[in-house]
Amino acid sequence: MPTTPLVLGSPRFADPTLAALAQADGVLAAWQAAIAQDPANPATAALQATGDFAVGVQEASGRTFLAVDRFAIRSLCYRVVDGQLRFAARADALADSAEIDPQAIFDYLYFHAIPSPRTIFKGVFRLPPGHYALFDNGKLTIAPYWVPTFEEPRSADFGSLRDEFRGLLKNAVAGQLDGGKAACFLSGGTDSSTVAGMLSDISGQKAATYSIGFDAEGYDEMEYARLAAKHFKTEHHEYYVTPEDLVRSIADVAASYDQPFGNSSALPSYYCARFAKNDGVTKILAGDGGDELFGGNSRYAKQRVFGWYNVIPAPLRSGLMEPLLERSPLGRLPGFSKAASYVEQAKVPMPDRLQMYNLLLRLGVNDVLTPAFLQQVNIQGPAEQQRAIWTQARTDDQVNRTLAYDWRYTLAESDLPKVCGTTRLAGLGVGFPMLDEALLAFSLKLPTEYKLKGMKLRWFFKEALRGFLPDEILVKKKQGFGLPFGVWMTRHDGLKKVAVDALNSLATRNIVRPEFIRSLLTERLQEHPGYYGEMVWILMMLEQWLQVHAAGYKMPA
Repeated sequence: MPTTPLVLGSPRFADPTLAALAQADGVLAAWQAAIAQDPANPATAALQATGDFAVGVQEASGRTFLAVDRFAIRSLCYRVVDGQLRFAARADALADSAEIDPQAIFDYLYFHAIPSPRTIFKGVFRLPPGHYALFDNGKLTIAPYWVPTFEEPRSADFGSLRDEFRGLLKNAVAGQLDGGKAACFLSGGTDSSTVAGMLSDISGQKAATYSIGFDAEGYDEMEYARLAAKHFKTEHHEYYVTPEDLVRSIADVAASYDQPFGNSSALPSYYCARFAKNDGVTKILAGDGGDELFGGNSRYAKQRVFGWYNVIPAPLRSGLMEPLLERSPLGRLPGFSKAASYVEQAKVPMPDRLQMYNLLLRLGVNDVLTPAFLQQVNIQGPAEQQRAIWTQARTDDQVNRTLAYDWRYTLAESDLPKVCGTTRLAGLGVGFPMLDEALLAFSLKLPTEYKLKGMKLRWFFKEALRGFLPDEILVKKKQGFGLPFGVWMTRHDGLKKVAVDALNSLATRNIVRPEFIRSLLTERLQEHPGYYGEMVWILMMLEQWLQVHAAGYKMPA
């Protein structure tokens, strides 16, 4: 029996014939024609489309073709059952009788999400970003149709690049409007402020901006959102999330995902999306992607500093610096401990170095997880996958390689599912203009030194928008929708009860050591609420999801 086609998103076809077919007969007809153009090379069909999309089509011959966009904004899962390929937008739609995969739980605790292609269910997989699948005569082929390929230009003219960039930004924002109320998230950061400004320029009306605040010291940056709103004369809306909001919505948000998801900014994102929905917005724009395409995360500069270590002659490193700083009391003395830490980290190759402060690893895998659980998992699995992803991008530059790595792990596996999931729960459409295909192509050809100029993050982006964005936003430190969960939990009885009940329930599943949970709740959380609160959140969201989707799951003793 043929499988019902699945066509999601808003793909744009560069081929005029396919574009006309999509306009006249629908996107499915365009996809079918694209697949038929080169049946021997399925990647060709996927490369015909840009924008956000997921497609699953069974051909008349019986072959099944699947593909998702370059950032997996749209999700597509698959499973082979009785010699047939089944597919759906959500993993849980394919999960009937499927067992929970312990390795997926370990990956969740490591990443705070479950990276593709694995899902929480054994035998159910998620198509990675920029990949296609072909199922033919019982044989399943999964392969990338697109790999990030960076080109370093021989020369660059800032003025012409600036003008081109501003035009691309404006077109990208305009292309995401749906004819309804022009609206965007506004954190007060560079990306969301840029989207708000472009909306104000092109919409012909006051753009609506929606911001989330927290009444907790060090977590609220509403002043910058207000500054951007005033500068661009937007119709500005603010909502302050409270501990009571979390108590009401933690279970609903956790259960809404098709597998455990631990990005703690999901709750504020949900409240912001719900706020906009109740205000009559049908589609909201998000600024995700600007940091990752144009070099805005602090780790890019930090890793450049570590890279300088390899410039030091090897005999000096191994014969003097390492013995003195790592194997003598000198490295523990004030003034030298930072140098010892620098050497320790610089010696670790990328991308492993990025995980040296991974929360699970810092707490100790053997101290957190039960022996029975650890027997079922490969604790090196996440690192092995990351090393494979690290090598895929076509570039000789570490900055660009780190950007491409973040396109997978920061965007496709965490930030985009967060925004897509919470807007979906709120009943709101969402668009990501910073991930527009033309901006992506522009980023791939932008000089590396324009992304990270010395130690200046996203230098070109900021200089190109100087005079457009307020100076205060151009120089502010990045923050985002950080959630003061740990701080609130130590002060709010209702929120503490939700978390404690969830973790005590999780302790009965033989995944996490009960003694670790006791220590986490009674000692560590009090010592450092912000740091240890993140682990409480991750464990709580895992248990909240399990209670709805796999209530009886428990590791054998």
